[in-house]
Amino acid sequence: MLFRHRGWLPVPFLLVPLLARGTMQPRNWIIGVALIVLGEAIRLAGVAAAGTVTRRRSRTVQRLVTYGIFAWMRNPLYVGNFLIWIGFTVISGVLWFLPIAALLFAVEYTLIVRYEEGVLESIFGEEYLAYKTRTPRWFPSPPATRETGEHQWGEAWRSEISTFLQYAVITALFIAKQRLGYIS
Repeated sequence: MLFRHRGWLPVPFLLVPLLARGTMQPRNWIIGVALIVLGEAIRLAGVAAAGTVTRRRSRTVQRLVTYGIFAWMRNPLYVGNFLIWIGFTVISGVLWFLPIAALLFAVEYTLIVRYEEGVLESIFGEEYLAYKTRTPRWFPSPPATRETGEHQWGEAWRSEISTFLQYAVITALFIAKQRLGYIS
């Protein structure tokens, strides 16, 4: 159930920073935008390697992707999401929410990843278990061997257009919040 509705998970990460009072300073914008850019770069690398199938809510998996960013970590899209959400929280200046956001992320995505890993183990068996053993879940680590595979960068960019539009809307909301004086 959580897996199928994971697209709604950013809502608390955005509502609290938008609605709570915070101190939005230039430094917050610089750090926040840097986190968002880094997070999106990680997401793009993941989508380019795995294809847009990573954005679907189904259990249908045609191939195990172990190259590119997936050789460094098993969940680059979720790591990218985390950095993006934390970036918007930093921009908002609602810094008390950062540890809560990290805890929410840890709980939500640990449950989702457990489900996904069970699916991948049932489909790919020993191949996935070997990948799981050599590749960290969250924190990137250089791979021992270099695996190659095709990256679909154009498809990844097209797939992320709606995400970029969401970033623009969210950024506009933060600018409006700042201009309306809803800051401390």
